[in-house]
Amino acid sequence: MPVTSRWYAALLYLLAWLMLGLATSALLAAGGVGWGASLLFAVPLAVVYANATAFSAYYVCRAYPIRQKHPAAIVGGVGMTAACAAALWCAIGSAWAALLRAFAPEGMFFELDAARLLTMFALGVILYGLAAAVNYLLIEAERVRMLETRELETRLMAQDAELRMLRTQVDPHFLFNSLNSISALTSIDPGAARAMTLRLADFFRHSLNLHADRKVGLARELALVRDFLAIEQVRFGERLRFDAEATPEAQACLVPPMLLQPLVENAVKHGIGQLIEPGLIRIHAARAGSLLRIVVENDVDPDAVCARGAGVGLENVRRRLAAAYGIDASAHWSREARLFRVELALPAETIEAQQEA
Repeated sequence: MPVTSRWYAALLYLLAWLMLGLATSALLAAGGVGWGASLLFAVPLAVVYANATAFSAYYVCRAYPIRQKHPAAIVGGVGMTAACAAALWCAIGSAWAALLRAFAPEGMFFELDAARLLTMFALGVILYGLAAAVNYLLIEAERVRMLETRELETRLMAQDAELRMLRTQVDPHFLFNSLNSISALTSIDPGAARAMTLRLADFFRHSLNLHADRKVGLARELALVRDFLAIEQVRFGERLRFDAEATPEAQACLVPPMLLQPLVENAVKHGIGQLIEPGLIRIHAARAGSLLRIVVENDVDPDAVCARGAGVGLENVRRRLAAAYGIDASAHWSREARLFRVELALPAETIEAQQEA
C-alpha cells in the first residue's frame, strides 16, 4: 500500500517533504536568493513532488518486485521513471518561476537558470530514488507481516487439529468399559448407574467445549481429570485411588486444555490396570518463580516391562508443549521400582498477566 495510505504515515511523509523544502530554501538563500523568494519557490514545489512520488514510486515498486525482477530491470525501470518524474518537476518548477515573475512582488522571485534547473533535475532523481527505496522497504515489511500472520493462523489451525486428534485418542476401551459398567449397574445399583452416566456425560461435555487455541486454568484441568477418574473408579473400585495437590498459585496458572488427560489415562491403563493390589495416582503442582511444575506419578507393577518412554500419550504432551511454548517448556519421565513419574515444566501464565500484556 502507498506510504500515504494511513493518515499518520501521510502526515509524517508530508512533514519530511516540508523539511526538505525548507532545506532547499536555505540552500537557495545561501546562494544569494532572498529568503522570501526561496520559501515561495521551494516549499510549494516540494509539496507537489511529494504527492507525485507518494503514488508513482509505490506502483513502480509493485511493477518491479525485488524478488521477481532482475536487478538491472529494477534499476532501469526505477531510473527511467525517476528521470521522467524529475523532468516533469523541472517543467513545473520553470512554470512556477515564470508565474512568480509575472505576479509576485519585487524580491519574491528569481531567475531559474540552466545551472539551477540541472541541480533541480539531479535532486529530483535522487529524491525519487529515495522514495522508491522507502516503498520497497514498506512492501517488504508488509510481506513479512503477512507471512507472520499466515504462520500464526497455520499454527492455530495445527493446534486445533492436534486437540481433535487428542480427543480421538481418548482410549476407546475407556468408553467401552464405562458403558459395560453402566449396563451391569442398571440391574445391581440403578442409582450408581445413573450417577456414572451423568459423570460420563459431564466429562465429554467439558472436553468438547475446550478449544485448542485457548488455555484453561489448572483448576479446571484438574476437575476434568477428577471426572475421568471418578468414572474409572466405578470400574476399578478401591483398586484406583487418586490424590491431587496444587497450590493456589499453581491453580491460577493457565495450561493447554487436556494436557494431563493422556498422562492420567496412561497411569490407569499401564499402571493401576496392571496391579492386583490398590494403586495410587498422584498429581502435584506448584509454581516456582516464572515456571509451573507439574508432577504426575502412579504406582506400577515392579515386574512389568517398561514400554512407555516413547508412548503416544507422553509424545502427544511433548508436542503440545513445544507448539505452545517452544523451548521454554519440557516433559521428562522416569521410573523407579514401583513408581512411574512424569515431570512437566512450563511458563507460569495467568489470566491477569495476559490481560496486562
